[in-house]
Amino acid sequence: MPHNLHIYNSLTSSKEKFKPLRNNTVGMYVCGPTVYSNVHLGNCRTFISFDIIFRYLKYLGYNVRYVRNITDVGHLEDNGEDKISKKAKVEQLEPMEIAQKYTNSFRNVIKKFNVLNPSIEPIASGHITEQITIIEDLIKKGLAYTSNGSVYFDISNYNQIDTYGKLSGRNLDKIKSNSRSLSSQDDKKNEFDFALWKKAEKNHLMKWKSPWSEGFPGWHLECTAMSNKYLGDEFDIHGGGIDLKFPHHDCEIAQAVGYTGKQPAKFWIHTNMLTLNNKKMSKSLDNNILPDELFSGNNKFFSKPYNPNIIRFFFLQAHYRNELDISENAIQASEKGFEKLVEMIDRINNLKASKNNNDDFFNQIKEWEKNCFNCLNDDFNTPMLIAEIFNSSKLIHQFEKTGAIGLREKDYFLTVLETLLNDILGINYNKSKSDNDSILEILLSIRDNAREKKDFDLSDSIRDQLNKLGIKLNDKN
Repeated sequence: MPHNLHIYNSLTSSKEKFKPLRNNTVGMYVCGPTVYSNVHLGNCRTFISFDIIFRYLKYLGYNVRYVRNITDVGHLEDNGEDKISKKAKVEQLEPMEIAQKYTNSFRNVIKKFNVLNPSIEPIASGHITEQITIIEDLIKKGLAYTSNGSVYFDISNYNQIDTYGKLSGRNLDKIKSNSRSLSSQDDKKNEFDFALWKKAEKNHLMKWKSPWSEGFPGWHLECTAMSNKYLGDEFDIHGGGIDLKFPHHDCEIAQAVGYTGKQPAKFWIHTNMLTLNNKKMSKSLDNNILPDELFSGNNKFFSKPYNPNIIRFFFLQAHYRNELDISENAIQASEKGFEKLVEMIDRINNLKASKNNNDDFFNQIKEWEKNCFNCLNDDFNTPMLIAEIFNSSKLIHQFEKTGAIGLREKDYFLTVLETLLNDILGINYNKSKSDNDSILEILLSIRDNAREKKDFDLSDSIRDQLNKLGIKLNDKN
């Protein structure tokens, strides 16, 4: 399986040639959503980026086991309250109803972006036993301690065998000396020790029995338990958003090394942030937009609805490690670029090809193809790849001018484009299908918003009109 794929490894801060740990098998773990609210657009960018990585590794011929978890317990706010339990109280639902509701919402949104399903999508609450086992082991090794029914990871003891914070490069002593806002908790030995298990208050909604108390696991532990169970002590790739580097991924490394004695992942990949109109996306700053609001046009930031296919194309025009700003002008530029791409492909389809092969043209196409894959092999450089695809317009112009392209060359050219755009980048460039999908996505998004606002007259009207067109909706899913 020869290739020249190089990946930027956050752990070493350098690009390294990719070679899997186990022959032609690749294990990849990506931190999934915490399902207490609708998935935001920045998260979608992350999952689209790893979808490209998943697709390309499969194209290279690897048997990829892609694990992307669902966090339905243990993600705490600063006051120690579980985010899902808090949302359950607000919406007057059971916590698992909240988790299921927003898991379904996440899957629906990510499907609109043409993101492939992972190989395994484990749920944190379904792996409590595995998490307890790891905690027991860490306590025996002196890397964790109990305190008032809770259990904490002991960073001081861990630093005797490895360096905590080596992924993010954080110096905890420097953070502590420069910060006035950090407050220690009475039941922890050290300020930066983190919870492996928390004793639940009587009114806490999500809790399980353990050797230490009736409580719940810490957020960091779930990923160590699930990556270890499904990918083993060592695997190839661990990924997530850049905001997870510290403390989440640093804590994962510490737990895994403490438990197995091995570094969990060979490559750590992090995607960068998405901003909106050059400002941080934030509900508190009133600078936030949900994917379905973008698809339906029901928002204050954009003048019209945009097809998920266009948004995906927009995301891929920036490297996953670079910060990206989304705005009306930027999306409109991508929309025009996409239309230019479709027109370019139409020009290829309209070329009159002869039965005679043209070796010179075939070699030019092969050279262009090589340049395209060089972009992918350079840390999945999608913006450079898209630029290279547009560069093929020079070849098309040459074919049109000479009128001497052979059927072999035309078919090969179209096959390469199909592979790059559809199979690897996940972009649907068939214009008529794209337009129809766009209209349907808009209608479904408007209907979803209407149902959420309990405007059942509008939602039922849209359903009935679609039924007349032979499109049946199942509101039970």
